Amino acid sequence: DVQLQASGGGLVQPGGSLRLSCTASGFTFDDYVIGWFRRAPGKEREGVACISGVHGSTYYIESVEGRFTIFTDSDKKTVYLQMHSLKPEDTAVYYCAAGRADYSANYYVLRWLADFGSWGQGTQVTVSS
Repeated sequence: DVQLQASGGGLVQPGGSLRLSCTASGFTFDDYVIGWFRRAPGKEREGVACISGVHGSTYYIESVEGRFTIFTDSDKKTVYLQMHSLKPEDTAVYYCAAGRADYSANYYVLRWLADFGSWGQGTQVTVSS
């Protein structure tokens, strides 16, 4: 079974940093695409970033480009989302999702993961002074 667990959320001041982790159980990410998503209060879920385990390519939405980085460990058992220069509008519950595919990371792969990926439990990120 594909099982994912997101962790690492917390309370941080504007401009601060957090690193989120998504750990796989029962598989590695070698043949998968992994994405990070978030849902803010009163808003629809949105994709944030994704990475291809086959190609190593990454994709970010415009609002986090240059501030967030998605990467895996050498064993491809954990995917991280390193977040810098956090803003109050980044406040949300963050989720990771995985789907077995050899796609390169792009906008359309994020949309595919949203519909067909396997999901883990979310972790709360709160950015406030």
